[in-house]
Amino acid sequence: MKLLYLIRHAKSDWSDPRLSDFDRPLNQRGWKNAPFMGKQLALEGTIPDLILSSPALRAKTTAQEMAKQLSYPVESIVYHETLYASDPQRILSIIRSVPDEIETLFLFGHNPELTECANLIADCDIDNIPTCGIVSLALNQENWGSIGAHSAKLHHFDFPKKPR
Repeated sequence: MKLLYLIRHAKSDWSDPRLSDFDRPLNQRGWKNAPFMGKQLALEGTIPDLILSSPALRAKTTAQEMAKQLSYPVESIVYHETLYASDPQRILSIIRSVPDEIETLFLFGHNPELTECANLIADCDIDNIPTCGIVSLALNQENWGSIGAHSAKLHHFDFPKKPR
């Protein structure tokens, strides 16, 4: 069974208005939540075969911090320009290009695209994936190339403020 993890970047820092949206770093809460959520995944035994990420600083840093908690080599993260300021169809296109030997895929990106993508793929009703939120989807087929509308089921939904 193929598992897709759609992960929104951790909370970003808006304190410097001179920075572009692309270059915004994580704030204190983001630096705390990214490793915390990575540890939660590690406790569940979740290990990605491949991590794809938006190259925007806040997404890139979130992916790197979670990867460290999962003993995934940070240098193996693949950055896709099209995951920044994207849309669900472009995200699906990237997912469809993933080799079929990959069983567990992590994709780090932004809202509203990730929430829209999760709702499209799994036909679920998530209002908003919060910062550092993780939506796990179990695909109904064995290849990434056929992912589309209603092609998965919601497997798990977690976020930093979820009661433990």
